[in-house]
Amino acid sequence: LLGEDIDVKTVLDPQLGSMHIDPGNLEQVILNLGLNARDAMLAGGKLTLETANVNLDENHVIGNFAAKPGPYVVLTVSDTGCGMAPEILDHMFDPFFTTKGGKGAGLGLANVYGIVKQAGGDIRVKSDLGKGTTFRIYFPRVEASPNADRRNADRRDARGGSETILLTEDEDIVRKVVVKALRKRGYTVLHARNGQVAIDISGKHEGPIDLLLTDVIMPGMNGSELAKTIASKRPGMSVLYMSGYNQEIISQRGVLEPGTNFIEKTFTGEGLCHKVREVLDGAKQASSSSESGRPPHV
Repeated sequence: LLGEDIDVKTVLDPQLGSMHIDPGNLEQVILNLGLNARDAMLAGGKLTLETANVNLDENHVIGNFAAKPGPYVVLTVSDTGCGMAPEILDHMFDPFFTTKGGKGAGLGLANVYGIVKQAGGDIRVKSDLGKGTTFRIYFPRVEASPNADRRNADRRDARGGSETILLTEDEDIVRKVVVKALRKRGYTVLHARNGQVAIDISGKHEGPIDLLLTDVIMPGMNGSELAKTIASKRPGMSVLYMSGYNQEIISQRGVLEPGTNFIEKTFTGEGLCHKVREVLDGAKQASSSSESGRPPHV
């Protein structure tokens, strides 16, 4: 994903402690930081990921550092890129903040910040123009085994199906993972990297498309505009939106109506397939109730 001109180095503590966090969320943190590092190293460079155990005392917990004294697992992600100016550092965790013009939806760091805070951690950033950027993420260290107390979300029913799904996602790595997860469970998956390609695929596909699974924020046409365009030709099609931003932020921006089918992009394969099945079954139930004259069950 990063490209051949970026050297990836890992410095990992073999005795690293444990922490409570969903593995999919942690992968999302690393992915977002890696993509931002790649964009800061257009001429190539080095990306370094380090892990370590640390103990913070009162002397270390100063200023606006939200962490409390105690044991932590630290993930450090550093690059040799162009760095960020102070005015960018002040806003990098703001939702929808971007330095990429029309080429991206933002730095993606609002999502990173939310995941870290949800896990009870904190994040510090150091960046110098022309020298690179370093993120240090502190997660509270726990004594439990990494495999203990697995979340019920990973055990949810993730039944598959035979329906046809049109996936629209501009990030190549995310699109590949989603296609693999859905096809593994029997779905026929058509996929596109942007809205116009998705419209072309829909127009050429002779069979039904049961579900449009689309990213909300994409370069050019957003997910809501895409859904309205395709739904005008396929009125029976269901729609499921996904985004790295949570639904409250998306609704506040006015991109989606409240109550729209939505899944936040920190999902696991099981979580995504569970939601897809829920939307498809809900549409079938509503259609059946409408045909029989009974109100749909809520």
